[in-house]
Amino acid sequence: MTDYVLSDETRAKYKRISTASIATQLYKRGLRNQFIQGARAIQPKAENMVGQAFTLRYIPAREDRNQLEVFRNADHPQRVAVETCPPGQVLVMDARGDASAATAGSILITRLAVRGAAGVVSDGGFRDCEGIGKLDMPAYCAGPSAPTNLTKHEALDINVPIACGEVAVFPGDVLVGDSDGVMVIPAHLSEEIAEVCSGMEDFEAFVLEEVTQGAPIIGLYPCTKDENQKKYDAWRERKGL
Repeated sequence: MTDYVLSDETRAKYKRISTASIATQLYKRGLRNQFIQGARAIQPKAENMVGQAFTLRYIPAREDRNQLEVFRNADHPQRVAVETCPPGQVLVMDARGDASAATAGSILITRLAVRGAAGVVSDGGFRDCEGIGKLDMPAYCAGPSAPTNLTKHEALDINVPIACGEVAVFPGDVLVGDSDGVMVIPAHLSEEIAEVCSGMEDFEAFVLEEVTQGAPIIGLYPCTKDENQKKYDAWRERKGL
């Protein structure tokens, strides 16, 4: 758990920062395993997914505990997680990387969206992916899966440290998702990473323009020639950055 609260300013910065830029900056700080493996966007969105993690942990289902009747329980952890995930946060599910059964479907995920969640991420499957993809809220999973979660998963713990796609996710960590996938940023680094990556995104936009116009990479990316630094400074001035 963390007392950190993602500010609107930092959230706005992450809306325009790629997961690739974040991965590079985390790597520079010794963090090499922050990209959630196997979770892909059901339908890419115009804006990045940005929000702090609110977690749900599944364990392997045991048949005597996971009959359909368990959904009648008002305190069923899957349902409680959907109804208590705070607005602006991302529900992150630990399904042990097993996508052979759903971890949620379009009704529950629509409820999340209506409640104002920033997104949902699972290293397991989702059912009714077509409906989920039509939502404005970003959703990431390991693939479509029609079987109910009860066939493979038992929802157990809410807002505890979990693993998702082989990444440790702690409640309050910052998640950023784009068309490539989802990065997990430790809460205590989130402000620093956002600031550094904002400048990095500007530089890479400049580099892409130069490369498109025929410029060679050597001396440009990374910038090791004074002439390219001067070009970049002039580019920033023209762009009003």
